Parts: sequence; structure tokens; C-alpha cells
Amino acid sequence: MPNKKQLIVVGDRILIDCDTEENRTEHGLYLPPGVKEKEKVRGGYIVKVGPGYPMPDPNSANNEPWSTASREETKYIPLQAKIGDYAIFMNTAAVEIEFESKHYQVVPQSAILVLMRDELPGFDLS
Repeated sequence: MPNKKQLIVVGDRILIDCDTEENRTEHGLYLPPGVKEKEKVRGGYIVKVGPGYPMPDPNSANNEPWSTASREETKYIPLQAKIGDYAIFMNTAAVEIEFESKHYQVVPQSAILVLMRDELPGFDLS
């Protein structure tokens, strides 16, 4: 029985399922493939999020990042992005991958311009 594979996102990286690309404009004009690739900004839903930015342990005698401290002890500053958010990001910072016949974008949190969420406690933008 084959093992089921899964993607594990590391560090400050975010896995995004991008919107489907249309090959024509809202006016019905067909676009060549190179036009969509040159877009500076894209959007999509966040599928997975990395643990965040690793923090050094101030109590450790050896603060070297390559030390043999176990990964379970590593503490992270969590990312702002959450699974299910809609992200608008800079396309130039994204890396496209294919996993189980589906295309995704891997983006660092710093490349995300805006996150859209169903609810933000304490915020009212109306």
C-alpha cells in the first residue's frame, strides 16, 4: 500500500491555490499565454501556512542556528496569514509547483499585499 504524500510548508512560506486563469478578457478578447505570466499581482486561497519565523532561544548556551537542538524546542513567531484566507500577492516572488496534478504558488509572507478574511474581530471597514 503506497504512503499518502503531503506537503509541509516551512518557515514563512505560504501555499496558495491561485484563481483559475481566464484566457480572455471581460470583453471577449483572447489573450496569448505570455500576457497572464507578466501580471505583477495575483490572488488565491491559502491552503497551507508554514510555522513562521524561527526565534532563537535566549536561554540556550549555544545560540548558533546550526546547533543540534531538537526541532520540537524551536519557537516560532506565527504568520499573519491563515488557512482559508484570500491573499493578493506579488507574482514575481511566487514559485509555482505541481503536486498531485494541481498547480500551487509558494509565496513568502513578505510578498503578500492584502489578506481577505470572513471575519476580523474588532475591525469594521464599512
